[in-house]
Amino acid sequence: MTLTALDVEASSSVSDVRPVPRISIQAFCESPELAAVVEQAAGDRRMARAHVKVHTGGVAAAVEFYQNAATPNLIIIESKLPRDLLDADLDRLAQVCDSGTRVILVGHVNDVTLYRSLIQRGISEYLVMPVDMAMVIRTVATLYVDRTARPLGRTVAFVGAKGGVGSSMIAHNVAWAIARSFENDVVVADLDFAFGTAGLDFNQDPPQGIAEAVNAPDRLDDVFLDRLLSRCADHLSLLAAPATLDRTYDFGESTFEHVIDVAQSGVPIVVLDLPHLWTSWMKKTLLAADEIVLTVEPDLANLRNAKNIVDLLRQTRPSDRPPHLVVNKSGLGKRPEIKLSDFASALNLTPAAIIPFDAALFGTAANNGQMIAEANPKRPIAESFNQIAQIVTGRSEGKKQKKSLLGPLVSRLRGAKSA
Repeated sequence: MTLTALDVEASSSVSDVRPVPRISIQAFCESPELAAVVEQAAGDRRMARAHVKVHTGGVAAAVEFYQNAATPNLIIIESKLPRDLLDADLDRLAQVCDSGTRVILVGHVNDVTLYRSLIQRGISEYLVMPVDMAMVIRTVATLYVDRTARPLGRTVAFVGAKGGVGSSMIAHNVAWAIARSFENDVVVADLDFAFGTAGLDFNQDPPQGIAEAVNAPDRLDDVFLDRLLSRCADHLSLLAAPATLDRTYDFGESTFEHVIDVAQSGVPIVVLDLPHLWTSWMKKTLLAADEIVLTVEPDLANLRNAKNIVDLLRQTRPSDRPPHLVVNKSGLGKRPEIKLSDFASALNLTPAAIIPFDAALFGTAANNGQMIAEANPKRPIAESFNQIAQIVTGRSEGKKQKKSLLGPLVSRLRGAKSA
């Protein structure tokens, strides 16, 4: 088997790997294969905060480079040298390494004795070629991610292929379904500062919300964030958008990063209600989400936009699941629509839910500040949101099962039969 101290049977998946902190990584690669793998790993969202640079050459090149340069947090070095020459080069490397620098050695010999010797010499990890992107990310995360820290909550980003397709409505109803069915704490973050509808949908008018969190990054922690949240229901809180036009909202690429980090540290699920626009912060927030729900209507403009979004996600997030497709307003009267099977085939996606058009139901819920299941729990549409909630959380059923009205009678009959 491939030699490594890590348990790499799941190396092809990094879905459970937490983001790597802000560290500097430099790799010295003797083969183009490893250089390509490290470059690919550097582009993964879990490595977004790390600064990665790839050099050619092995241990000798690293020793020469660090003669006049400070060493980074982590050095990844590939070597094809035999054991005696490798030991000598590693000794020279140790002389130029700063205190605290860790080294991952990538070799081509699968040998237990060599591995033990390298660990005794202070090498943090030894991997054997060939290695893949997931193995590199998992190895780095094992060295720098605190395993004793509280697990981060998952972020679920909801985005529409076109304005007005109902992405926000889907996001709010799914968040409500997660909180109700699984009794998980959920925070809905409305990131549409100018026109956000979360406050209206949940019948809330909080005096403060996400704007205060963004404008006070130095004060933002879990206590301060908790003060900004508006309670909507059991296990469900809202970080509302101001929904005012007294100013413009131009944000930097990483503006929402800290807000989302703090929210993730406190609740299992953070629902990101993203506006329909394309800016640097919007793109970064979307690509960094754990799960993505893409809402569309079955027409040509939606298909074009959805295809662009899906292609981008597949290119930039190869280690993540594809977005979950939700077709909304299906069957709108007298509107020519693309056949759902053709729409899904063009995207190579299976819809997670198909929600039919029902103007009366959705209009009533919106006007009353209710969720669909509150307005009419008996309608099949309400079950669609439960289905999406199960998919994005990875759960197949709610925490509590409904009790049958015949349960007491059946118990008595069983008791009588036993007697």
